[in-house]
Amino acid sequence: MNILFFLTPKEDVAYLYDDDTLRQALEKMENHRYTAIPIISHKNGRYLGTITEGDFLWYTKEKYNLTLKDAEDVPVLDVPRNRDNEAVSAEADIEDLIRYITRQNFVPVIDDQKCFIGIITRKEVISYLADHQSAGEGVNQNGNGN
Repeated sequence: MNILFFLTPKEDVAYLYDDDTLRQALEKMENHRYTAIPIISHKNGRYLGTITEGDFLWYTKEKYNLTLKDAEDVPVLDVPRNRDNEAVSAEADIEDLIRYITRQNFVPVIDDQKCFIGIITRKEVISYLADHQSAGEGVNQNGNGN
C-alpha cells in the first residue's frame, strides 16, 4: 500500500510559513483548533518543523510581559520548539509511517526535494486499520491488505 493513500494534501492543511508571526500562528491554531502545526519555508516550500501549543506556552512563560500586540513582532521561528514531528518521504513504506504515527498526531510528508506536500493523521491510519480489521482484513508487512 502506498502511504499517499492516507495523505491530506497541502492545500487542505493549515500550516505556517517561516516568516509568519507568533500572533498569526496563534490565530491560525485557534481558528483550526490545532494543537500542533507544521512550519514550511515561504521561499522553497520545505518542511522546517512543527510548533505546538506547549512551545507557545513555555515561550510566553519565559517572556511573561508578552502581549498580543507584542506577538505581532515575534517571528514564529523565534519560538523554541521542544521537538519537531518527523517527516516521511512520499516514497516511504507503511512500516516507516507506522513507526512515526505511533509517536506523533500527524506525520508531515515531503517530496524528493524536501518540499511539504501534506500530512497523514493518526486518525486516518487508525480508522483505516479499524475498518479493515472489522472486515477480516489486515495489513501485512508489505502494507498490503490480506
